[in-house]
Formats: sequence, C-alpha cells, structure tokens
Amino acid sequence: MSVTTNPERAAGRSDIVEAFKQAAWAAVAAAALSFPILLFRAGANINNMLVVRSRPLLVLGLVAAIFVARFFIVIWQSGRTTRVKSSGIGISPQTAFQLKALLVVLLIAYPFIMYWLTGPFGSLKWINNYGIQILIYVMLGWGLNIVVGLAGLLDLGYVAFYAVGAYSYALLSTKFGLSFWICLPLAGILASLWGMILGFPVLRLRGDYLAIVTLAFGEIIRMILINWTAFSNGYAGIASIPHVSFFGLPFEDDDTHLTFASFFHLHFMPIQQTIFLYFLILALALLTYFVTMRIRRLPIGRAWEALREDEIACRSLGINTTITKLTAFSLGAMFAGFAGSFFAVRQGFVSPDSFTFIESATILAIVVLGGLGSQIGVAFAAALMIGGTEILRELGFLKYIFGPQFDPVQYRMLIFGAGMVVMMIFRPRGLVSTRTPSIFLNEARTISGANVKEGHG
Repeated sequence: MSVTTNPERAAGRSDIVEAFKQAAWAAVAAAALSFPILLFRAGANINNMLVVRSRPLLVLGLVAAIFVARFFIVIWQSGRTTRVKSSGIGISPQTAFQLKALLVVLLIAYPFIMYWLTGPFGSLKWINNYGIQILIYVMLGWGLNIVVGLAGLLDLGYVAFYAVGAYSYALLSTKFGLSFWICLPLAGILASLWGMILGFPVLRLRGDYLAIVTLAFGEIIRMILINWTAFSNGYAGIASIPHVSFFGLPFEDDDTHLTFASFFHLHFMPIQQTIFLYFLILALALLTYFVTMRIRRLPIGRAWEALREDEIACRSLGINTTITKLTAFSLGAMFAGFAGSFFAVRQGFVSPDSFTFIESATILAIVVLGGLGSQIGVAFAAALMIGGTEILRELGFLKYIFGPQFDPVQYRMLIFGAGMVVMMIFRPRGLVSTRTPSIFLNEARTISGANVKEGHG
C-alpha cells in the first residue's frame, strides 16, 4: 500500500515551518539588539541619585510584534509565488499622458488655490514649505535619475553639485554683482564641469566602488567649503545673497523705484515673491523633465540604458562608454547646479551645513522609492517623502496624547526608514516599475514590472 501526499499541502507545511524559523531568528535578533537599549533606562530618583530601571514588558512586546510581523510577511511572500507577479503600478501610455497633463494643471493652480483658501499670509507656508520645497527635490530626483536610473551609475555624492550651484550664485552675486538670470546658466555650467571632473577618475568603477568614490567626492567638496574660509567663509556661510527679480523688477515696497507691484499696478504683498519663486522652480523642474525625456529617445539616451544593462555588451557594440558616462554625470550635475542656484536665491544664505551626506541619501532614496528610470514615480516619491516630513510639523495635537515634550518631527527618520523597509518588501521596484521603451515598432507598449530586470526597463 502506497501513501500519497498532497503536494500543495506539503508545500504549505514547509512554508509555515520556514516562516516560523525566520520569525524566530528575527525575534532573537530584536531581543539581542534591544537588550541594552530598551531593557534598562537611566533616571533620577527623589534624592536626585542615578537609578537604573528595567522594562521587560516593553522588550517582550517588541520581540513578539517583530515575530508576528516577520511570520506573516514570509507567509505572504511565499503565497505570491503561486500568483502572477506584478511588482509595480501598471500605467498605459495614454493614461500616463492624461495624468501628467492633469498634474501640470494642478501645479499651476496650486498657489492660487492656497491663496484663495488661506489668504495672503496663511498661504505663505503652504506655497513655500510644501510647494517650493517639494519641487526642489523633484528636480534633484529627476537630475539624479539620469545618473542612477538611466545610466545605472550609483552616485552618493550628488549633493556636491547642488552645493556647487548654490555657492556659484552666492559668490558671483555678492562679489561681482551679477543677477540671478546670469548666474543661473553659469551655475549649471560650473556644476556640469565638476560632473565631468568626477566622471574621469571613476570611468572604470561600478557598483560599490563607484558609490564609495562619489561619496568621498561629496565629502571633499563639503570639507573644502568648511576649511577654505577665504573662499566660502567656512561655517559662517554667505549671507545677504540678492533676491531674485522679475527681469529687473524687484519685489519690494518702494515708491521711489520701479518695482514689480508698481509696474503691474498691484498692492505690494510678500506673497508675490513667493508665488514667483514657486513658478520659477516649477519651470526649472519641467525643463529638467522635458530635456530628460527628449534625450532618453536620442542615441545618447539609449546608450545610457544599454550601459545600465551591460557595459561589456556596450563595448562590444562599439558604444563609447567614456563619453556615455561623462555625459550622464555632467547632465545630471547641471540640473543639480540649477537647483542649487535656486536654493541660494530662495534662502538668501548658504552654508556647508545645508549640503551634508543626508541630502544625497534623501535624493537617492527618492529615486529608488519612485522607481529607477521612472520620472512620474520620482515625482510621487518626492511629494511623499518631503511633504510627509512637513506634515509632521502640523501634528501638534499629538502632544495632548504623548505629553508636552513629544515632537513628531524627531521621528521623521524613523518613519522614513520604516517606510523604505515596507517598500522594499512589498514593492521592491518602486512605486512605478513600468517602463515605456525608448524606441518601438508601430506601438509603444509599457513594460510591466514582472518583465523588468531588477527594476530597470
């Protein structure tokens, strides 16, 4: 008599056993990590003496939560293998075009909607802290997407080009009296030049080695700005940077000179300059988008994508990988220079503290979260990450729940890290993993996430 076993039931048992093992290991690791940090807490007693209190229930609760979470995550992942995998949001070209047009209309109307809803003073926060701040990171994300998403070159020092653009405008405007409209292209050119300077030493590097060198480059630029005080004024930074004008018309309340308000017969309000800055960064971001999309369809854009997939195959096909890499670095750096110049004119002050490694990590996280090579995905990721950080400042009512000392902004990196872990588990290829081919025959068919190798397409 032969005993037959159900293959599906046996597979289900093995999945449960594997999930239990992984959950147990995760619980053990959590217990080991939380033992010295969460189990004991130092404090002062009534006599102002140091005492150490233990919190075993907190540690047990955390370990149990991690065990349960890991168990169900493994079960869910094993169940996905029996279904058709789709790791991203599938968007057809027609739907994508309609969505982009709708987003542009909403972006143009955004400052006027905020002005109508909250008034001239209440709208300052929503236009400046949300609209302008998000668009700066959208532009930076699109610039880095050229290097990382299209060319496949991992760059951890992108903030260096951002700093070059900011200091270019700050120095040229304060030392030589040049206007923003003259300094803007100069900042892009100088940042592009530094992009090529970075590109030459790393022509033979890829992967982790390239990331380390670019990270070092970003830190070198920051250390130069800190220590070369005669050039950059060190930690004190550069202040009193001239504000932007509307092609020579300043945003001032001055009856003795021709200003923006007097030229257009308007009553002067500070919101006028903020709205102009919003449309300026919107125009720069849209310029970055359209230039990137156009270049992607050119031979150099297709060479970037080929380089990303297989550099050896590129060489065998006669593609000049040196020029391909240098153009990716220089073009991505140019857009960072534009964004840096705008940052300087918006803030009126620049210092090395604004260009730390965490800025490069944030921009890279935006690109990875949105989907490597996806422009619309990067825009959504920037809005989610930067806008979410600003929204935390509005959650003051939580102090009534967790105490007057509770500040939700202090937990932004914790929430950001947890969100990245969740994304890597449930959508490892980003918010938008579908890709439209650069060239096609008769019809452009979107590549689904299941057919995109490692999130590229």
